[in-house]
Amino acid sequence: MRQILLDTETTGLDWRKGNRVVEIGCVELIKRRPTGNNFHVYLKPDVDFEEGAAEVTGLSLEFLADKPLFADVVDDFLAYVDGAELIIHNASFDMGFLENELALAGKDKLAARVTVTDTLLMAREKYPGQRNSLDALCKRLGVDNSHRTLHGALLDAQILADVYIGLTSGQEEIGFADTASQSDAGISLLVQDLSSLPPRPSVVVSDEESQAHEARLGVLRKKAGRAIWDGPQPEAEPAA
Repeated sequence: MRQILLDTETTGLDWRKGNRVVEIGCVELIKRRPTGNNFHVYLKPDVDFEEGAAEVTGLSLEFLADKPLFADVVDDFLAYVDGAELIIHNASFDMGFLENELALAGKDKLAARVTVTDTLLMAREKYPGQRNSLDALCKRLGVDNSHRTLHGALLDAQILADVYIGLTSGQEEIGFADTASQSDAGISLLVQDLSSLPPRPSVVVSDEESQAHEARLGVLRKKAGRAIWDGPQPEAEPAA
């Protein structure tokens, strides 16, 4: 399975108000291991930043003035993500901006080329009622983000890779601090350097096993309305 951790930086919070993408950062995982085949580009937006947005990213129109337009890199971007599972924190934000950029470039929807996993929805299901920002998850899962002083798309995608592994890992992908470094609060959970781990074993499922699994899911859906394998349950709309 080819997975791509993706993050964007933008000139503001809403593409409907004319805001544009100024940075795209992608980190590729194969069998849950980083390959080094990353995608990173700064983009000239041709619109100004909303108040406060430039300070968050550390970017400026002066820095972006000689960078390519999205239309100049769109084919490279689509070739890179084609057929992959995109893993995004608060996916509706980034996908909204990217779909708008593709529409402006005269391209078909990104959703037709990829599948999307939202780690924010995953975290809300796993840690209901808690803060589930990327920074909060780093603290909870022991991911070092001390070098994150500004929002940057590639850096955030790299951090998200560690967070995603922490959210979905088994014990073989998690290390524990040694006894000397443990505090009175208990054992500290540390996500290891993913590149140092061996490839995960591959399991091939037979057609018979796949059919039996689908039949079992059908029984669960009939009884409960859904199965946990269907993904996070949509949040209820707030009362009017």
